[in-house]
Amino acid sequence: MSDDHTHVQEFFTARAADWDSRFPDDGPAYAAAVGDLGLRPGDRVLDAGCGTGRALPPLRAAVGPSGVVLGADLTPAMLTAAVRAGRDRHGRLLLADVSALPLRSGSLDTVFAAGLIAHLPQPEENLRELARVVRLGGKLALFHPLGRAALAARQGRQITPDDLRAEGNLGPLLSRSGWSMTSYADEDARFLALAVREN
Repeated sequence: MSDDHTHVQEFFTARAADWDSRFPDDGPAYAAAVGDLGLRPGDRVLDAGCGTGRALPPLRAAVGPSGVVLGADLTPAMLTAAVRAGRDRHGRLLLADVSALPLRSGSLDTVFAAGLIAHLPQPEENLRELARVVRLGGKLALFHPLGRAALAARQGRQITPDDLRAEGNLGPLLSRSGWSMTSYADEDARFLALAVREN
């Protein structure tokens, strides 16, 4: 969507205060996607581009009190909205750019990323940075509560052949970034691509 962090911040800053009220029915979709990750008690997970933190409660429920849950976002207003919603109780919030995460290499088991890929300025490099912070064999989930066609219809646009989320584009992109795609679902009710860190 953007090659400019300032544009991304402006876009989400303007929408942060009413983001949750605009999409009030997304909670079950987030919980179901987290359920598909196979997280275990004690796992260390990052919600990359966490926004208002809607994934943090199900992530915490999945990893339990012994696990680590982090939420990172580029936009201060989104993190403020997450705190206002009380979601900081479920994980530690970080004001951070996914292109340069303040995390040790191999320190996480899983990265969950809802709606993130369309906003990455350099998708291959940014996905490689997500791979850096995940251990070998760790997981990545690229999620959206709407599939590509439903999202395009809601936004009044057409899906184009260069859509990064198309299976034929996403698989090679992930492979070049240190991931191996293990499953792909693009349905009206959700988009979920899972990958494993392979190198």
